[in-house]
Amino acid sequence: MRLLAAASALALAVTASAQNTTIQVGAAATAQGGAFVFNPSSVTAKNGSVITFQFTGSPGNHSVTQSSFSDPCDPLADGFDSGWVFIPPNTSSDFPSWNLTITDDSKPIWFYCKALIPSPHCKVGMVGAINAPSSGSNTFSAFQKAAESFSGTPGQGQGFLVGSGASASAAVGPLSGSIQGFGIPTATGPVSGAASSTSSSSGSAATNSASSASTIAANSMVVLVAAMLGITLA
Repeated sequence: MRLLAAASALALAVTASAQNTTIQVGAAATAQGGAFVFNPSSVTAKNGSVITFQFTGSPGNHSVTQSSFSDPCDPLADGFDSGWVFIPPNTSSDFPSWNLTITDDSKPIWFYCKALIPSPHCKVGMVGAINAPSSGSNTFSAFQKAAESFSGTPGQGQGFLVGSGASASAAVGPLSGSIQGFGIPTATGPVSGAASSTSSSSGSAATNSASSASTIAANSMVVLVAAMLGITLA
């Protein structure tokens, strides 16, 4: 009986420590705070907790891309990334979602939206944090201010399902009807042996990556403009 009671207490403790949270990605332009938001933008989560990002902003084109406090609007090397998710106007159901499981709650996790249309979302404050310090110089408020003063174009590189401190086991879904995804990662991390490539190969890969990012951004713009004009893309 004592062993059973101890096991039950342990199970309750684990359940209490790992709690799931939903973050809304994007919102209607008329919503409080505008369209370019993560809501809530800063959360606390223990190891094993699942953060569900629900892409509900309609119309909207957003991503959840891991970054760093020192470089808020550029992707973290080997960081997680949802890819771009486009939600057409008047969408009211079947919103896609993306689940991240916390694997290291000992350090903050920072992320941003890398969409650029109609203006860079990161630079208008569309950033978020998990386990950000509540005091000191590295608070969420300081991170958001750094994003808003970011110079240049936010990074468009494609990340992975697994990042630093958090990981996803599957891509964003469901992507049904007119809801579309661009640059959706399927790899858990960099291809093994990539670091040993020659400088020529590395340069070629970098060029291809930049070209792919530009193509994806252009495609996203086409979809968004089409939606604004009431055109349905096949």
